[in-house]
Amino acid sequence: MENSTSSVEQSNTEESHSHNGTKWLALAIIAIAQLMIVLDASIVNIALPSAQKALNITTANRQWVITAYTLSFGGFLLLGGRIADYVGRKKIFIIGLLGFAASSALGGFSANGPMLFAARALQGSFGALMAPAALSLITVTFTEQKERATAFGVYGGISGGGAAIGLIIGGVLTQYASWRWCLFVNVPISIITAISAFIVLRESKAQGNTKYDVPGAILATGGLASLVYGFTSASISGWATKSTIAYLLLAGILLTFFVVWEFKASNPLLPMRIVLDKNRGASYLVSLSAGIGMFGAFLFLTFYFQQILNYSALKAGLAFLPFSGGIIIGAGIASKVLPKLGPKPLMAGGFLAATIGTLWMSRIGLHTDYFIHVMPSEIVVSVGMGFAFVSLSSTALFGIANHDAGVASATLNTSQQVGGSLGTALLNTLAANATRSFIGHSINPLVIANGVVHGFRIGFITGSIFLFIASVISVTMIQSRTQFNSLNRDVEHVQF
Repeated sequence: MENSTSSVEQSNTEESHSHNGTKWLALAIIAIAQLMIVLDASIVNIALPSAQKALNITTANRQWVITAYTLSFGGFLLLGGRIADYVGRKKIFIIGLLGFAASSALGGFSANGPMLFAARALQGSFGALMAPAALSLITVTFTEQKERATAFGVYGGISGGGAAIGLIIGGVLTQYASWRWCLFVNVPISIITAISAFIVLRESKAQGNTKYDVPGAILATGGLASLVYGFTSASISGWATKSTIAYLLLAGILLTFFVVWEFKASNPLLPMRIVLDKNRGASYLVSLSAGIGMFGAFLFLTFYFQQILNYSALKAGLAFLPFSGGIIIGAGIASKVLPKLGPKPLMAGGFLAATIGTLWMSRIGLHTDYFIHVMPSEIVVSVGMGFAFVSLSSTALFGIANHDAGVASATLNTSQQVGGSLGTALLNTLAANATRSFIGHSINPLVIANGVVHGFRIGFITGSIFLFIASVISVTMIQSRTQFNSLNRDVEHVQF
């Protein structure tokens, strides 16, 4: 009997060691997939002028290369999170990877604009399957407090620095190969990652009630798609146009009905307990506000480097390298101190640093020195965001039940996506209006250039306000260290 017990204990120990060894490999696989999702939101930006010329895309339609991706990604995230919960996160993760590979290949072979737009929409749809599955897989794989903090550190570093890395890779591929390789590059990476995921990852799915909330899915997807499209329309046509007002009004109606329905549904797509939890709900608000504020750091710096400082596509991408490095460093430090300090000081301090750095960026001029002024401000923003991203991701998902891991992950992604879309419309519109007011009727090239830079400054200042709001929400609504540690102990005893 003792020998039998000993054998069982030895078997359990070996299984535990095996799991500990493979879960870090699982994190690497998930991280690569997340990197691709983030990259594809920015890598095409650098390639857009070349693609527009090659496919004869009009200036009015070129925004669809970006919008088609963000629209489908933001619209299907909540549904994608629930599908992952019910069908199986590993299975949906792999399907998302393979679909992402196929749609990337389709985009690379595009013969005209509509074909490229369709491919980008497909990429966004499969990304909406992959993203919540990836984040929920981290949540259910890493249940020990310090290991989970490290895992979220890796995830946060990639989520924050991936966009800057995308600009660099996009610049290299566009300048030395072809804009098409900004899409083709996803194909081998997605396939290799899918094969690795099939071998390494463990399946995880929701138990109990797994019926789909079809009305909720229709209302949420339609509402989110209308919201993202309305924001995009505002950035192009203005806030007062009939199309912008119509789409935003439709989004408000659909999302209101969605919330009302979710309170009544027996199997809700988004259980209100997820959003109404004070700590988790606050993290979603922080994510939304930070998404708006962070937009300026990328959009306006991209144009500033290429239009004002006359950087090439590659040089502009490389100019973002300190941003990527700062986020990776900040996320690495945050993952080590998060279990000791809790999320509040890291989130509040991180967003405050990002606020200061963005205000610093607003001091740019026509002949600002990159190494003396721009690079230091990038580092301040990025290190701060590295601290904040790790705390934000972990706070949004700590204590979530296995049944809801996918949809909670999707809600975090959705808040970031909506924030980015709103930032695109709001900050770009304010910057454009400021530039027009500054220039007036002048045709003097120097006045025009100064007007453009003035618009960028207004964009940075506005972005800093939203980053400061994110810091204030972190201070006033996020749980204290004691509550967080208690919550962590509860999570450690949950069997996934």
